[in-house]
Amino acid sequence: MKADQYVTVARTGVHESEINRSRFLCALAPAATEQEAQDFVARVRKEHPTATHNCYAYVIGADAAVQKASDDGEPGGTAGVPMLQMLLRRDVRYAVAVVTRYYGGVKLGAGGLIRAYGGVVGEALDALGTVTRRRYRLATVTVDHQRAGKVQNDLRATGRTVVDLRYGAVVEIEVALPEADLPAFEAWLADSTAGTAGLTLGGETYAS
Repeated sequence: MKADQYVTVARTGVHESEINRSRFLCALAPAATEQEAQDFVARVRKEHPTATHNCYAYVIGADAAVQKASDDGEPGGTAGVPMLQMLLRRDVRYAVAVVTRYYGGVKLGAGGLIRAYGGVVGEALDALGTVTRRRYRLATVTVDHQRAGKVQNDLRATGRTVVDLRYGAVVEIEVALPEADLPAFEAWLADSTAGTAGLTLGGETYAS
């Protein structure tokens, strides 16, 4: 079953923390595919070739179908996994986190590392911000040219999201609707256009 909504990173950015003289830089980015996530990891590694570690975690898919984490030389389970757990705990999807560590000479121990890597991802999410994307059903409203302007205005006035407009022999207005809103929308459309508008249901999309 598809998720009704998920959270993702609002923008690409870096948040830095210092813990017991070690520098932790968390780079976050939205990633639409696993390839995009891997490319981002490679880019961060290139930017920090002298870092002690470049650990990463990413989650792809609204249902978190793809999850990957790497400790990059830290003790097993002390870096990538807590980073991944922080993303999942915050319902973050389609996102990648890379934590670059410059060792400062003080050992943190397993518990300290887990808190540091997970914590810096949480701090970065707070600092850079997140956006919620909800699941919508796409529907195409077909109207004649005379009614198109009024229907568009009415759609926007009632808070519906117009995704696309196509002008041909008739005007096609693509809207994004919450699934639960479909019956009410069909009734509203029939009423406001005196039954002259057509309605075709399409696929699904996620939007803010």
